[in-house]
Amino acid sequence: MEVRWLEDFLALARTRHFSRAAELQHVSQPTFSRRIKLLEESMGSTLVNRQTLPLSLTPAGEIFRELCERITRDVRDTHDRISALEAEVSARISVGSTQGLFSHFYQGWAKDAGIAERLQLNLNATSWVGEQFLEALDGGECDLVLCYWHPDLPWGGRLTVDTYQWLVLARESLVPVSVADDHGQPRFALPGLPDQPVPLIAYHRRGFLQSAIEGHLARHGLSANLLPLNENTQSASIKALVKQGFGMGWLPRRMTEKSEQFGSLVRAGDERWDVPLEIRLIRLQEPRSEDLRALWKTLEDVYVS
Repeated sequence: MEVRWLEDFLALARTRHFSRAAELQHVSQPTFSRRIKLLEESMGSTLVNRQTLPLSLTPAGEIFRELCERITRDVRDTHDRISALEAEVSARISVGSTQGLFSHFYQGWAKDAGIAERLQLNLNATSWVGEQFLEALDGGECDLVLCYWHPDLPWGGRLTVDTYQWLVLARESLVPVSVADDHGQPRFALPGLPDQPVPLIAYHRRGFLQSAIEGHLARHGLSANLLPLNENTQSASIKALVKQGFGMGWLPRRMTEKSEQFGSLVRAGDERWDVPLEIRLIRLQEPRSEDLRALWKTLEDVYVS
């Protein structure tokens, strides 16, 4: 039994005439009559008295009409609610965020800024790496990109004022960490020795962070003897391997605070080895909606002095 059959029956109950009801439902009379007959067969009862003029509903038909009115009303109300919900979701501004920033920055920042309800996280972003975030922004897959930024990104030259606008939301740093030994000292400590290099859980070279580490060490003349064991795109994966004692790694400070508090991770080097970063929010120079333009103005009032 289809909802449109119930609507057919209500049309017939209103007009008391097969031809007029069929016209209202935009179907031929034979098709309309066949649907009413199928309804009657489904209910196992005669619903329409065809011997009267105009035709009338049988007692069973009157009961069935009440059911039709209730069901079609509920369907209509549910459709309206779903449409309103879809409109609300589609009106939200789509954000592509790195997984680390989503876990340890995005939610608190959006809530504190009072804009959480205006944003919709694009879950596809968890599979994007490095430059793919800008490509997604260019291609309309998201309206905003939340990411780490630093001067040593190999493709950082793409971020020009002709094409993009950005805000620096916060400062961050990558901190070298390791599990502690029995004496509370790092099991793997920088800089290591030529014959005993420090096992490193590294970032993927296409991501945002490995080039930041390498650029910082080169700029400050810091020489480390490192033995990369593998590469990961996600800070959470690096943290998991570091905590299991496979090696040391650089993690955003926000990801180390709780661990340092409870002593499961300790510094693997002093502050010279800390790598400064920016947390940036990026959009296209020409926003795709007035809602995005208004949101950006709100944020500029906070982050641009």
